[in-house]
Amino acid sequence: MTARSILLTRQFLPLGQHLRRVLPVKFDLMCTCFRRSEMQLLSKKYGKPEPTIFSKIIDKTIPAVIIYEDDKCLAFRDVNPQAPVHFLVIPRIPIPKISEAHDDDASLLGHLLIVAKNIAKKEGLDEGYRFVINDGKNGAQSVYHLHIHVLGGRQMKWPPG
Repeated sequence: MTARSILLTRQFLPLGQHLRRVLPVKFDLMCTCFRRSEMQLLSKKYGKPEPTIFSKIIDKTIPAVIIYEDDKCLAFRDVNPQAPVHFLVIPRIPIPKISEAHDDDASLLGHLLIVAKNIAKKEGLDEGYRFVINDGKNGAQSVYHLHIHVLGGRQMKWPPG
């Protein structure tokens, strides 16, 4: 099985089902190798970012309450919620911050927003919610891996900060 067929297989799995649960261990190792080669290509685009808590959640070395995942992104509950519903959506590609995203990342960025919207609907946030993307030091970004906070379940205040 090639890395391409692994990716194609992932596209047809039910939501929330992870590839490692479906393929034998030897293919899991191939998938890990593919991620490394993909990361080498991405390092040309974004440099070589240091591992973050989010990259460790993606590779499952740190536990998280994952509520959604696909081949482009992952969503999980915030460990320090600021609202009754608070989850994050992160790309698998380690884009350090939104200001460093490239124009050719537009479809990925759109995908993140659509996933966030769909999860918000499933979480019952019918009366509204807030998306937050912090960027850089003055934007209060604490983890340098692009992430969208989705907060809801209560009335939000303005201005936010």
